Amino acid sequence: MQVYFDNAATTALDPEVIKVMIDVMDNNFGNPSSIHSHGRQVKTIVEKARKTIANLLHVSPAEIFFTSGGTEADNMAIVRSITDFGITHAVTTPIEHHAVLHTLEELQKAGKVHLDLLEVDEKGNLNINQLEELLKGNPRTFVSIMHANNEIGNLNDIHHIAELCQKYNAIFHSDTVQTMGHYPHDLGNLKIDFITGAAHKFHGPKGVGFLYINANNKIKPLIYGGAQERNMRGGTENVYGIAGLAKALELAYENMEEHHTYIQGLKSYMIDELLKAIPDIGFNGVIEPDKSLYTVLNVSFPCSNLADMLLFNLDIAGISCSGGSACSSGTDIGSHVLNAINSSAERPSVRFSFCKNNTREEIDFVVKTLKELCTKNQ
Repeated sequence: MQVYFDNAATTALDPEVIKVMIDVMDNNFGNPSSIHSHGRQVKTIVEKARKTIANLLHVSPAEIFFTSGGTEADNMAIVRSITDFGITHAVTTPIEHHAVLHTLEELQKAGKVHLDLLEVDEKGNLNINQLEELLKGNPRTFVSIMHANNEIGNLNDIHHIAELCQKYNAIFHSDTVQTMGHYPHDLGNLKIDFITGAAHKFHGPKGVGFLYINANNKIKPLIYGGAQERNMRGGTENVYGIAGLAKALELAYENMEEHHTYIQGLKSYMIDELLKAIPDIGFNGVIEPDKSLYTVLNVSFPCSNLADMLLFNLDIAGISCSGGSACSSGTDIGSHVLNAINSSAERPSVRFSFCKNNTREEIDFVVKTLKELCTKNQ
């Protein structure tokens, strides 16, 4: 049996998304910057996709800018905000995705900004009182806090954070890559400056994403070149990807409530089955449904002598999952998120992440395999 529980890393393309992309590939090859009919036809596809995304997020199409993915979008928001607005103080968390954390750390090394990291407890909860104190003493701060953590699944109250940032005249950016397409984002009612999305996290194609820039913010491009994206992002647009992105997000919104209920059921079922099957099993981060991303479950195992081999053994058994963020795979320094919450290095941790295609039968197979592995290695 082959099962895939690494949907936080990437998701399978939805068949309807594939159809849309193939249709564009077959029938529209012009450059959207060209003024002739072939170019205009393709430009229409790009602008229709922009309008679709804007309507779903309740913003103006002029506030949506297409990128190569979430990492580029994060970099653009962070680097240009700090540079163009003359910001000298930034706040983020030690459990942000590296697209955010490393970018801010590099800006601090270059002397562009002083960076403060919020405290987190052993469950990954942020010290929001500390955030307010930092904002009080540092007007016009740049704040970057993700909506949901990609490794442990903790959800952050970005509406409350946005209110604090507005109160103290701070710029607020949120990496919403893990929640885009899984939770509704009504940006008309969220006082936020920048958010990011990546199509491959909600059954769209890899290599395409977007950055929402609130119309009140005027920043310069991160990538210079031609006049694409209204002079905000040089380079010929990934038209096939953009069409797939819009279709994937449209489908996600159409079926969001149904998928949320189904996938939360899978996660709750797996928690219950693991608790019954493996003594002293634990979970990293919070697991309460209203405080945790329903697509992510980070499991802490008691079989310490399996630490270096658990993922390998699961892969051999036909189970695809990850130890922390997929973006950190191949390194030997451990997960910065698990380090930040003081997760025990003696307990191997595995992230299982779910999607609409998973089943309870697959979970039964995974739990059975895990029980056998832990029993053999006690």
